[in-house]
Amino acid sequence: MNLVVQGTRVDPATLRALAALTEAGATEEIAPNAWRLTDARAHAEVEALCARAALDFAWVPAGRRLADFGLFVTDMDSTLINIECIDEIADLHGVKTEVAAITEAAMRGELDFRASLARRVALLAGLPVDALERVYAERLRLNPGAERLLRELKNAGLRTILVSGGFTYFTDRLKTRLGFDETWANELEVANGRLTGRIAGPIIDAAAKAAHLTHARDALGLRAGQTIAVGDGANDLPMLREAGFGVAYRAKPVLREMADCRLDHSGLDGILNVLA
Repeated sequence: MNLVVQGTRVDPATLRALAALTEAGATEEIAPNAWRLTDARAHAEVEALCARAALDFAWVPAGRRLADFGLFVTDMDSTLINIECIDEIADLHGVKTEVAAITEAAMRGELDFRASLARRVALLAGLPVDALERVYAERLRLNPGAERLLRELKNAGLRTILVSGGFTYFTDRLKTRLGFDETWANELEVANGRLTGRIAGPIIDAAAKAAHLTHARDALGLRAGQTIAVGDGANDLPMLREAGFGVAYRAKPVLREMADCRLDHSGLDGILNVLA
């Protein structure tokens, strides 16, 4: 196995310590502040050492590269972008504290997602639909590395899908902005220029996210191991379980525990280093 380590700064002393700890055969620079330790042996102290040095690490089979994959599926809120859109919409309606508390509990896996979504959307009833544009223009930002990651995925020939328990208003715009092949999300019902507090159409929940991944994978004739999925919360668990390579980005503990790769310090384009 190879051990890939990366962060905002990789201290040479830490790199040497990791190489000695894992009895690595060689140390190769992948990119500035990203290194591959080849033929490394697993060691219980690797995680603690990387945590102290603010480094992300991932164990990757030798020879595994981005070219081995054909499908990339990512979550939106707090993964591709820096906010939970529903919380920011709620802020413009004066109910952010209540909505954000429900969002946080749902992302930790403490509440059923479908029920929590219905509760949160109901609290938005009466808000002018123009508030969505304000959130997109004033508050939504791409997380670091997102643009480079999507550009390189497209260059490598992967099909890219954005699937979200959030809202089509935002996924539609990000599809145009970043060039996703497909986007799936929940549609907020609107009447007379205001949100009704209901979802129009089927709910995109954890099961639906996983289903969109498997449908696309099967349509492309890919094996499970040829898919990458990225998320941050409990409703991304089934999707990551279906993927050949699961990435937890700034994730809740429930997702971190089962991911193949955790990115807590690097940008989303750190995925490119792991699979370089």
